[in-house]
Amino acid sequence: MEKFIRITGLVAPLDRANVDTDAIIPKQYLKSINKSGFGVNLFDAWRYLDNGEPGVNLNSRPINPEFILNKQEYFGSTILIARDNFGCGSSREHAPWALVDYGFRVVIAPSFADIFYNNSLKNGLLPVALSSQIVDSIFKEIAATPGYSLTVDLDGKFVETGSRERYSFEIDAFRRDCLLKGLDDIGITLGYSDEIKEFEMKQKLEQPWLYQ
Repeated sequence: MEKFIRITGLVAPLDRANVDTDAIIPKQYLKSINKSGFGVNLFDAWRYLDNGEPGVNLNSRPINPEFILNKQEYFGSTILIARDNFGCGSSREHAPWALVDYGFRVVIAPSFADIFYNNSLKNGLLPVALSSQIVDSIFKEIAATPGYSLTVDLDGKFVETGSRERYSFEIDAFRRDCLLKGLDDIGITLGYSDEIKEFEMKQKLEQPWLYQ
């Protein structure tokens, strides 16, 4: 998992509440357990005007010109901002996989569904909860400022605007440390590999029947 310490990036405004995981990555694309390859179908039903199916040539699909990620000024965005209850719906881990694979490192919203929030932290995507008032203010600034960007500092736990306005956010200390070090659950476990080997050797001597 890539380390997350501090990024400055272009912000894409998704002015919608209750964005569910089926909107983030529709169910017909959940046919792989690899974490890559989902970005091309992120927000598929909103990005395209047809009904998408796996294996279809993307170049042949009609684009929805009104959808925010299809607007040239938001190409290359690494920060997504949305409204309340982002990531609601089913518990599919593919949702943060798709966002990360597309290129997003941060999602800002007033609130997140719990399972999506935790899945994001385990997959290198930082969910930042800011108040509705602050989020609304940022949406207005984006509308008034072409190429609007934000700095998100995980070490300092703040979001900074171009005008140096800072907004603090909360995050679990353990998950923050994992993101700073680039450790997912497997990486955390591998950090105890010596202790695991020692335990297995001891267990093999004391309970050899388990290894027969």
